[in-house]
Amino acid sequence: MSPELGLRIVLYATGVIGVVVCLGYGLWRFLALALQAAGTAFGPRTPGTPDPRITAPHPGAEPAKLAYWALQMWVDTAGAGLAAVEMVWYLLTRHWLDEMVRGRLLRGRSGYTGEEAEHWIGRLVLRLIAPAMALAAVLSALLTWLLLVGITVAFAAQLVLVTAVVLAGVLAGRGVDRLWKLVRGIRMKCPYPGCYRPFPLAVYLCPGCGAAHRELRAGRYGIVRHVCHCGRALPTTALAGRSGLTARCPHCDQGLPKAVGTTRVVHLPLVGGTSAGKTMLLAAVLDGLGAWSRTAGLTVEYASPADRNEATTLGRQVDTTGWALKTQGGQPRALMLLVGKGRRWLRRQRLLYVYDPMGESLRDADTTRRQQYLAHADGVLLVADVLASPVVRRSLRAGDGELAVAARPADQGPVETYAGFTGELQGLGGRRRRLGVAAVVTKRDVLDRLDSLPRPGDGPVDAWLEHIGLGELVRSLGHDFAAARFWAVSARAATGAGALESEQLRAAEPVLWLLGRTGLRVGGPAGSPGGPAGSGRPPGLKQIARLPRPRRGSASRGTPDRSSL
Repeated sequence: MSPELGLRIVLYATGVIGVVVCLGYGLWRFLALALQAAGTAFGPRTPGTPDPRITAPHPGAEPAKLAYWALQMWVDTAGAGLAAVEMVWYLLTRHWLDEMVRGRLLRGRSGYTGEEAEHWIGRLVLRLIAPAMALAAVLSALLTWLLLVGITVAFAAQLVLVTAVVLAGVLAGRGVDRLWKLVRGIRMKCPYPGCYRPFPLAVYLCPGCGAAHRELRAGRYGIVRHVCHCGRALPTTALAGRSGLTARCPHCDQGLPKAVGTTRVVHLPLVGGTSAGKTMLLAAVLDGLGAWSRTAGLTVEYASPADRNEATTLGRQVDTTGWALKTQGGQPRALMLLVGKGRRWLRRQRLLYVYDPMGESLRDADTTRRQQYLAHADGVLLVADVLASPVVRRSLRAGDGELAVAARPADQGPVETYAGFTGELQGLGGRRRRLGVAAVVTKRDVLDRLDSLPRPGDGPVDAWLEHIGLGELVRSLGHDFAAARFWAVSARAATGAGALESEQLRAAEPVLWLLGRTGLRVGGPAGSPGGPAGSGRPPGLKQIARLPRPRRGSASRGTPDRSSL
C-alpha cells in the first residue's frame, strides 16, 4: 500500500470519526453545557455574594431603580449569552484541545480517565484518533455557536415583543392618567409667590427615606409602582394612592396639598384697590363657607395646616379689632380650601385657590403684569368700594361724607381699579371672555346708613350701581366677561362678634357662584328656594334688609370656628 493511499485512509478516517463524535456526542455536550451556563447566569445568586449582573444606580436624578424590562432584562440576556460563549470557548480550548487531545491522547493516555494504555498498539491508536477528536471539538464548537446565535435571535425577538407590550402599557397608563385629569379638569399650578407655574407632575417624597421622586408615573422605573433606592414601593397613579404621598412643586420645591393632582383647582383672585375691603371680604367668605357647610351640606376644609393657621390668624384679627390688617408683602400666596358637595363616594370637589393681593399690585399695567397667578384665573372676584368713586363722593351730603371717610374708602374707585388690570388680565391668560366675574359691593353696613344714596338692598345691585353713576362699570363687566353677577355685602356683619348667619351665607354666594361655573353646583340652605348656582337671578340680587351696625362685644351667634372649616 502506497503512503499516499495510507494518508488518504487516515484523513478519511479522521474526518469520519470527527463528524461522528461531533454529531453523536460533542455537539450535544457543548450545547448542553452552554445552555446550562446561560441558565446559571439567569438564575439567583448565592445570598451575600455580589451579583455582577446588577449595574450601578441609574446616573439620572431619579432615586428609583429602573424597571427590570428597561435595562436589567437586557443586561441579564447579554450576561447569559456571554456565559454560553465563554463555556463553549472553555470546552474547546481548555477541556478538549488542551486537556483531552494534547495532554492525554497525544501521550497515549485515555481521553476520559487519563490512564496510559498498557500496549504500544493501544497508545498508537490513541495518538491516531487525537486529530479526529480535535476536529470533533472544533466542529462541535462552531455548530454550537451557530445554534446559540439562532437561539439568541429568537430570544431577542421575544424580548422586543415584551418591551413593546410594556411600552404600550406605559403609554396606556399615562394616557388614562391624562384622560382622567382632562375629564376632571385637573390643571396643576403652584400657589406660591414668585412661582405660580403650571407643572404636569409634582415631586413626591418617599415616606421611607425622604428622597424626591420627579418621575413618579408609568415609565422606565415601573408601570404600577416605582421602587425607591431605599426599597420602598411607591404607587405611580393617583388611583393607586400616589396622592397620599407628600408632594412638592417641581419649580420652587415648596409643599403642595395632597389634593393636587386628584382635584380640579379653581383659581379666584380678589381684585380691588387698597382699603377696598378685600381681606375683610375674604374673612367673611371663610365664615360664610362654614355657614353653608352647616345649612346646605357643603363640605369645606383647609388644604394644609398652613392654610388653617393663616385663616385662624385672620379670624383673630377681625374678632379682636373689628378690622383685617392691610395686606402686606409682594405677590400673594394662595389660601387653599377643599370645597365639596355630595356623599363620600359621589362627592364633587374643588381645590379652591384664593389670592388676596395688595391693592397697589393691581394699580397699573406694569404691576399687574407681574401677577402671574392671573393667567390661571377661573373667575374674578371684583371687590368694589363705591365710596372711593369720585362720582359717588360728589353726591354725598356733609353728614354722609363724614361717614364715608370714617369707612376708610379705597385709594381708587372701582372703575379705575378695573381699568388698571383688565387689559393685562386678557394678556396674561387670554381667557377673559370665558371667565365669570362676581362683583361684590363692600361696606354695605355703611351704605345702608347714607341718606344721600338709595340703599343697595332695595333692588338688583347692578341696577343700583347704574343709578349711583357706575353704569360704565356694569356695562364693562358684562361686555368683557362671559358672565357677570353683582352682590352687596357687609363683611363686618358677617364676621366677628354678633355675626349674622344670613349675611355670612350671602358673603359666600359670589364664590359659590364662580365654583358653580366650574361644575360644582350647590343647592340653597335648608328652607331657601335656591342657591347661588341656580338658574335665574342669584340670591345676592334679591331685596335685602337694611343692616344695623354690629355692636362690639355682643353675643356671637352663628360664627363658625375657622379652625375647623
